Amino acid sequence: MARDLMPENSDDDPFHDCELDPDAVLGTRTFHDVLFTDETETPVNVLTGETPAHSQATVEEAKEFAASIDTDTPQIALPASVETQIETQSKPYTSAAFFHFKATGSLRRHRAYHAAYDSDAFTVDFEADYESGNLTITVDRTNES
Repeated sequence: MARDLMPENSDDDPFHDCELDPDAVLGTRTFHDVLFTDETETPVNVLTGETPAHSQATVEEAKEFAASIDTDTPQIALPASVETQIETQSKPYTSAAFFHFKATGSLRRHRAYHAAYDSDAFTVDFEADYESGNLTITVDRTNES
C-alpha cells in the first residue's frame, strides 16, 4: 500500500479515505455469482411447496428495478437473502451501486472502486451479466494523469 506517489493534499487524492491504493482496483476484475439470476434462492412454503408471490421475479424485473433507482451511480440487482425475503415479504432482489461491497467482496474494495468512480483521474466501466451472475469492473487511469 505505498501511498508515496499520491498528492500530499488529501483534497487532491480521491483515495485519501481508502485503505487500498489505486493499484488495488486498476485493471479488470470479475466477481463471480454476485448478481441476481434466475437461479437466486427463494423461500418455499413448506405446506404448499410453492414460492410465495412476493418472492417470484424475473431477471428482467430485477434489472428494470435497479435501473429505475434515481441516482447518479449506476445500480445493479443483487440477490436478497431468503431470510430478508421472508421477514420483509420482499422481492428476491435488491438494488445497489455497482461497486457495492456485497458484489466486490469487501468494504475496502467498495471504497476504492467508489473513489475511482468519483475521480476524474480514472475511467470505470462495468458489465453485469445476469445470466451467469458475474460482475466485471474495469478501472483505467485517464490520459490526464
